[in-house]
Amino acid sequence: MKKKTYLCIMAREQSQLRERTNTGLKEPHRYVVIIHNDDFTTMEFVVRVLMEVFFKERAEAEALMLSVHHTGKAIVGVYSYDVALSKIQRATSMAREEGYPLRLTCEPEK
Repeated sequence: MKKKTYLCIMAREQSQLRERTNTGLKEPHRYVVIIHNDDFTTMEFVVRVLMEVFFKERAEAEALMLSVHHTGKAIVGVYSYDVALSKIQRATSMAREEGYPLRLTCEPEK
């Protein structure tokens, strides 16, 4: 008799767990970080920022830098809002310390 009671309790606990797994959580919105061209920030510095802040390999960083140079802007990554802002703040801080007006922005991913 005790085994049947125990199994009945186990069945109720398992069904309750299944109900709790559907919490209605959804994936957080993602944001694209965009780097903009200017006439003062050096190409070498842009490559350094892309490598140090956005963890790009040198070849990819150089390709992005040339894309920014020719088109005026380029997407450098897609992140959660907090991470995007943190990376923008770090890159902007690096630029200001070196005296460059480098500008980065973020927009919701489409």
